[in-house]
Amino acid sequence: MNTIFVLKLYLLTALVFFIIDIIWLGVVAKGFYRRHLDFILSPDVNWLAAITFYLIYIVGIIVFAVIPAIDRGSLMRAMVWGGLYGFFTYATYDLTNMATIKGWPLKIVIVDILWGMVLCAAVAMSSYGIARLLT
Repeated sequence: MNTIFVLKLYLLTALVFFIIDIIWLGVVAKGFYRRHLDFILSPDVNWLAAITFYLIYIVGIIVFAVIPAIDRGSLMRAMVWGGLYGFFTYATYDLTNMATIKGWPLKIVIVDILWGMVLCAAVAMSSYGIARLLT
């Protein structure tokens, strides 16, 4: 894998991630999060923090799920490792919040962890497909 390939893969993976997550956060689950977390949500998004998080997080999906899948030539590996990455990262976030933020809802923990698994599995599989197209 050369630098140009990795940069193209990263940019296209980021695009896929943003599209899927924006649909989830902005349309599908917007009311769900607002209903359950209104007590703590800021009226304004800190875009610098959000974008920085996403740019770092996508590196994790590529490193821990996509590259191992490319090395093995396995879409299934991308799905499994992507799903596991989503599980561990979203579980860390949600369970830490539940442990430290008064009133953090169990329903959010469950839905968010499941979403993290689905999102990361889908993005890892898409990124794997993109990598195959790029080679």
